[in-house]
Amino acid sequence: MTKAKIVYASMTGNTEEIADIVSEALENLNIEVDIDECTSVEAEDFLDYDITIVATYTYGDGELPDEIVDFYEDLQELDLTDKVYGVVGSGDTFYDEFCKSVDDFDAAFAKTGATKGAESVKVDLAAEDEDIEKLEAFAKIIVDGLK
Repeated sequence: MTKAKIVYASMTGNTEEIADIVSEALENLNIEVDIDECTSVEAEDFLDYDITIVATYTYGDGELPDEIVDFYEDLQELDLTDKVYGVVGSGDTFYDEFCKSVDDFDAAFAKTGATKGAESVKVDLAAEDEDIEKLEAFAKIIVDGLK
């Protein structure tokens, strides 16, 4: 069975909810999913999965959340050739650098040799109905790309 790993960082709960939406969408597509908060796992854990996903928020003016910086740095050292990745996250359009951490992780994954499974999804604060549809489509595109 195809296995996916979702690692998230969440301060307010918005990004954890986003990760949960993607997880449920993948499970509905018959993917086995493990989901973990970023401080309880290592980047190397991605080596054991077919699909690797990061869900992160962006702090302040475009900074990575402190709790995911080590994971971010370690990720870039991995060889994830033959893996498929995706990045989702939340931010606040009040700031100039909306969801910059999502873009940072997209660039980090690109250094690993992994294949981008779907375009990143950026959510303004909490996921609304339209965002949920985009996150479910994100999951479907990644799974369809594996076939």
